[in-house]
Amino acid sequence: MHNPCAVVPVYNHETAITTVVDALLANHLPCILVDDASSPPCARVLDQLALRDNVYLIRLATNQGKGGAVMTGLREASRLGFSHALQVDADGQHDLQDVRRFVERSRAHPDAVICGYPLYDDSVPKGRLYARYLTHVMVWINTLSLQIRDSMCGYRLYPLAPVLALIESAKIGKRMDFDSDILVRLAWRGQPMQWLQTRVHYPLDGVSHFRMFHDNVLITSMHTRLFFGMLLRSPLILWRRWRT
Repeated sequence: MHNPCAVVPVYNHETAITTVVDALLANHLPCILVDDASSPPCARVLDQLALRDNVYLIRLATNQGKGGAVMTGLREASRLGFSHALQVDADGQHDLQDVRRFVERSRAHPDAVICGYPLYDDSVPKGRLYARYLTHVMVWINTLSLQIRDSMCGYRLYPLAPVLALIESAKIGKRMDFDSDILVRLAWRGQPMQWLQTRVHYPLDGVSHFRMFHDNVLITSMHTRLFFGMLLRSPLILWRRWRT
């Protein structure tokens, strides 16, 4: 069975979210919006969107962070009977013309996570672009592999069963550390992954919730935990690679 939906974590993106939902519905993809304790203006926009067919709204009482909101949405997607979920940012930075490509690739490879890796235009902040390479290197070390081309792009389509099994059995970062954390842990479990290059533009409404100090501390802490986790798992990781 291949029955996908979209999961969109939303925190004060009232300007861009309607455009995002329009594009997803135009591609016949039901939308689960997770309101991560947004401001009243954004909440009102989400209430209006929730009146549409195939739009579902979950409202969190306190801000959980991007990862916490995504995991809430993935659980709800499974509860509603969907088999796969496309994670999409609410700020409009992802090229939603590629939704069909993600769905088609997932339909051809239903057991794989279909991961976007970004093709940036001139709107990308150069500091964030260069800093990504530090995470790339740490992810390659922590997986003992070059398999993960980009762990920070939050545009990806998950098969829900293995992803939820991981979420319920491991402590995964709930904020900006989520995207890399979950991919590394899926790689440790031998999860198949497919890669699609996709254009990324920063962003429609100009709202970024990346906290320079706090989120960099979280990401550094995540890489440290994953490094020691890799050391414990390295015999199994290397044995699995030798077998294949």
